[in-house]
Amino acid sequence: MEAEHSDLHAGVRAGLPLVVPTLAVGISFGVLAQPVMGSVAPIVMSVIVFAGSAQFAALSVLASGGGAAAAIVAGLLMNTRFLPMGFGVAPVLKGGPLRRAAEGQAVVDASFALGSLGEGRFDRGLLLGSVIPQAACWMGGTAIGAIGGSALSEPERFGIDAIFPAFFLALLVNEARGGRAMGVAIAGGLVTLALLPFVPAGLAVIAAFSVTLIGLRRR
Repeated sequence: MEAEHSDLHAGVRAGLPLVVPTLAVGISFGVLAQPVMGSVAPIVMSVIVFAGSAQFAALSVLASGGGAAAAIVAGLLMNTRFLPMGFGVAPVLKGGPLRRAAEGQAVVDASFALGSLGEGRFDRGLLLGSVIPQAACWMGGTAIGAIGGSALSEPERFGIDAIFPAFFLALLVNEARGGRAMGVAIAGGLVTLALLPFVPAGLAVIAAFSVTLIGLRRR
């Protein structure tokens, strides 16, 4: 018997508590990206990529002087976690390949958590609906920051430059649970520190991502 799913309205309501933080981080991304990428590119990036961690990873590489190729690789490596997440939600997606691919875009960290029912089961309404307010606030926030961010000639005066380390520290705290995960995180940090003085900007970050692949091995 097929499990009963919530409707999209219930999913939207479930995603409403994330409106303010998503908007705030989106504005911060736009403000920080504008001096590096201009006003249009960050908005387009948020619409096409729609993945805060990958976008911040790519931007951090560009801001440190790295090339576009290194920034793209950093973003792609950050998004590899969506592969197993996509496999997990695949059974609740409907329609043909194009529709299923479109619905798969709703798989972000927060919607994945909100839509999870445990034991590998997902509520389709919560999964798809909760991403709607998140997407609107992320893209809208980026636009506000990128267009209005030029008014902030010195973002560091407002502490906006602290978003980079704070954002990734939040990801680390959420993901690094247990000795194995923490060990992998520490190893990635040590690799980055060791390589920064010797390799072009961005390559140290990519090397750190590669080290974290150790965490994919089964215990």
